[in-house]
This record gives sequence, structure tokens and C-alpha cells, in this order.
Amino acid sequence: MGVGFYSGVPDSLLKNLCAYITDTVPKKDNIIAVNEGCAVGLASGYHIATGKIPVVYMQNSGLGNATNPLLSLADEDVYNIPMILIIGWRGEPGVHDEPQHVKQGKVTCTLLETMGIPYVVLSDDEDQCKEQMKVCREHLEKKGSPFAFVVRKNTFSEYKLPSATDDNPMSREQAIEIIADSMDDAVFVSTTGMASRELYEIRERKGQGHGSDFLTVGCMGHASQIALGIALNTEKRVVCIDGDGAVLMHMGGMATIAVRSPKNYVHIMINNGVHDSVGGQPTVSRDIDVTGIARSVGYAKVFSVSDENALKKALGEKEGPVFIEVMVHRGARADLGRPKSTPVENKEALMRTIGV
Repeated sequence: MGVGFYSGVPDSLLKNLCAYITDTVPKKDNIIAVNEGCAVGLASGYHIATGKIPVVYMQNSGLGNATNPLLSLADEDVYNIPMILIIGWRGEPGVHDEPQHVKQGKVTCTLLETMGIPYVVLSDDEDQCKEQMKVCREHLEKKGSPFAFVVRKNTFSEYKLPSATDDNPMSREQAIEIIADSMDDAVFVSTTGMASRELYEIRERKGQGHGSDFLTVGCMGHASQIALGIALNTEKRVVCIDGDGAVLMHMGGMATIAVRSPKNYVHIMINNGVHDSVGGQPTVSRDIDVTGIARSVGYAKVFSVSDENALKKALGEKEGPVFIEVMVHRGARADLGRPKSTPVENKEALMRTIGV
């Protein structure tokens, strides 16, 4: 169909497709966006400049970030910008998935229908897939507005990128254990994905309770604001264990943290340079000066560390808000488990710890 540009946020259901795109499409023509709304904006700009069709890929949870530009920019009642959406269907009804995906899975197709975006559930039969591509092409030629492919689990065959070298000595799990041990009197808010799973397993291994930890299982990019809302309303020290992809997704939240300036707030960004839980697609976190941004918006103290001693020293800073970038290598244990408590149980346990 003449597609020459790709943008989006990687998804575990699309990791093989995203890996193939990364490996075969020129870097300038595949931009891993900080969030899905930005990807729709990038795709729109590409079409305006070239007249060609772009692709936007995302997890279905990312439809929340993309809804505004899809409806107020790309929609046929506004600028009528054609693009192909490829959407991973986490939480598909009847398919077991994590709790944060269940509701989104139920409403994915209904949401597309409500938005007036035609779609098909991508077939894993290649002949049927080709027929679906014809339907997509006909829509793009006739209507010139977005068309979506909804992708089920295990639709694509495996495609792996070559392993990249990374000389940072600490793993994310090692860093989180140091943080948890050094600040055992604090309340923790951990970001979506591997970080929360690792914090949970560290507590399990040490026989500790989970009552001080809010394990953010969904809403990527919002852990820092959850932590801020807690910090402004308790005297306890509040630690946000964030990820580089999550920080980038809603970086404006850093400005709010700095301006509100809670002295009991510690914002820790674990920086491995990739979206680790969805296939290891790169972020831009190692191409920019995140600590410089933290200083410019007004965090009281800012550190960048890459070893255990420097991390422990930074964690000893008492006057916040503190921002700590922790450089770690990518990857996680293959046998990493998942929290056994439900999200509601997790929330209620933390509220009891805070004293609500």
C-alpha cells in the first residue's frame, strides 16, 4: 500500500512485528514515540508532508493516549488523515491476561466502533490476511481516514533483534533491592511492568510484607503522579520507582512534581534504555540529558548513578524532591513471577499502612 513510515509504542503482542520493522526499516522511517498520541501526530505530519500512508502501532491500552488526536486531528470530520493502526488486543475476552488489561480488552472493539474507525481482527491465515489488506486499501482510497487492524495474541511468528551490548553493572532488580533495603521506612509506588514484579518478588524472597508498596499494574507513565498525590497528603517518605519509557511518556509530570516541591518525595528513574517488558525496543532516554531536565524544572537534588555505592549515597539525601537516574543493563530473569494479590487488595493494604 506504499507505506513508508512507522511510529508507535511497542506492545508485547506486537513485539515480533516491531522487531522486524526495527530491523528492516530505515531508522528515520520508524520512530518509537514517547506515547501513542504523539505517534498519531507524527503519522499525521508524515502524511501532510508526503501524501503517503503511515502506520501507527500500539497496545490497546494506548488507545486512551491516542483518542484525542484520532478524533480531533485524523478523523474524517476534521483533517481526514489516512493511517493504518495496528493494535495489540490485550485482555481479549476469553483469553487469560493480567487484571489491568481485562476492561480494556472488553471495550477495545466497541471503542473503535464508537470512534467511527473501521477495523478487522487480523487473521493468522495469510490468504484471509491478504483479503483484509484489500479491505483496508479500499477504505483508505475511498475515505482517506484511519483504519485499524486488531491483533490477537500469538498472531505473528517469532522475530528477534540481535542482542545489544550494555556495560552497566547493575540490573534493574539489583537496583530496586538496594532502594528497598535503604529506605525501609518509606512508601513505594512502582511503575508498570517489570519493576513492580521485581519489587514484589524481592519482598517475597525476604519474607517482607507488601503493605508499603503500590504496584502500578496499568496506566503507564502515571506512577510519578500517583506518588505525588500520596506525598502531598502524608508525612511518610514516598519513593516512586519509575522507568525511562514511563518517564518519557508523560514527562510533563516532572514539572508538576518540582513546582509542588514535596520534601518527602524521591523520584527514581531506572534507565535501561529500552521498553524491557515488550521486547526490548529502544527508548530515547540515553540520547537526552534527563537529569538536566530534572534540574531545569526545579527538583531540589538531582543525581545520576551507575553503581551500588553511588546509589546508596544518593538515597541518603533527605531534602526533596529528589530525582535519581539509575543506569542499569537491560533484561530480566526468565522466571520472574507476578503479584499474587489483586490490585484492590494491594491498594487497600497501602491505605492501611498510610493510616486511612
